[in-house]
Amino acid sequence: MTNAIPHHRPDWVPLAGHQLCVSGVNFDALRIQGVRGEQVAAALIDAAEGDAGPVVCEAVGFRWMYFLLAPGAARECEWPLGVQRFGAAAGRRTVAYIGIPALDGNTWPLRWYSEPTVTSPFVEAGRLRGVLGPVGL
Repeated sequence: MTNAIPHHRPDWVPLAGHQLCVSGVNFDALRIQGVRGEQVAAALIDAAEGDAGPVVCEAVGFRWMYFLLAPGAARECEWPLGVQRFGAAAGRRTVAYIGIPALDGNTWPLRWYSEPTVTSPFVEAGRLRGVLGPVGL
């Protein structure tokens, strides 16, 4: 599902195919598995009236959905179980690479579920947190 708002290609989005980007540098990422990830992405897009910011979908394996937030934004909220956070954290030396597809062309097994736009270059952490519901769930 791609929104109808005009393309905006941040410099970390490749021109063709896909590439790995280090989380915590150009963006933080939250990862949610399978059907739950798809449901959260659909609810986020609905809550944002079609302009939710960048969400990447993997078409193979666990079918992860990656919600791309501004650098440092993933640590602004407490996230419920089942949501994995990838980003820079003080004192943490773990590096995570996130696959980023181009906006057009063959990018399999990755695709944009929601593209970055000029008005939403990143998923808004507070809006995503609201869509996910209470932390105890």
